[in-house]
Amino acid sequence: MLYPLSYEGEAWHPTGVPDAVIFDMDGVLIDSEPIWQDVEVAVLTRLGVPITPERCKETMGYRVNEAVAYWAERYPWSGPDVHDVAEEIVAGVVAAITDRGAPMAGAAEALDFLADQRVRLAIASSSYYRVIEAVLDRLDMADRFEVVHSAEDETNGKPDPAVYLTAAAKLTVEPARCIAIEDSPNGVESAKRAGMGCIAIPDAGIAADARFAQADAVLTSLRELPGNWAAVVGL
Repeated sequence: MLYPLSYEGEAWHPTGVPDAVIFDMDGVLIDSEPIWQDVEVAVLTRLGVPITPERCKETMGYRVNEAVAYWAERYPWSGPDVHDVAEEIVAGVVAAITDRGAPMAGAAEALDFLADQRVRLAIASSSYYRVIEAVLDRLDMADRFEVVHSAEDETNGKPDPAVYLTAAAKLTVEPARCIAIEDSPNGVESAKRAGMGCIAIPDAGIAADARFAQADAVLTSLRELPGNWAAVVGL
């Protein structure tokens, strides 16, 4: 289902270099989706949920508490509540990222390129702040972003547009002057509902999802960003 834009002003369209690029984090800057899948499967299988790495894609882009609630609704368990299970998953993900987190191909080069374009940079992530902090520490990227915002602060996570609208507000940039970079259909929908341009970089396993058609450009890697930048922004 497509949703109307939440941004009431001018919808995004190519008008030259944008004022800001707002990155999703998991699967865009850091190769953390396999980590999330491993931890979710380990924790939820113990609770009797018949989850697999493939089925983890059903909640890709959700906040962890919303993902756990999704599974609890379908496969109720006795024992720990949604909050406690989410906290266990977050702790496992933070530990794994700290130990072995690796950047996505082209991430550092894309940030360097955008800095050269004098584009302001932000993060708008569904991950909790302590996961974001672990990622930025692991990748030594803490000084790269002017604004870091988590959907932990919002009433609803992606595909609701709130996390992107708040990130833009913190930058004092109109949403229509921002481009989001996303890897999930829920994230693309969130950015487009916020009235932003969106570059999608989907994992090969979900690249055929029809919802990526909402994106303004689809790349296979951040390595492709510099070479495609002019076309994406309409120069």
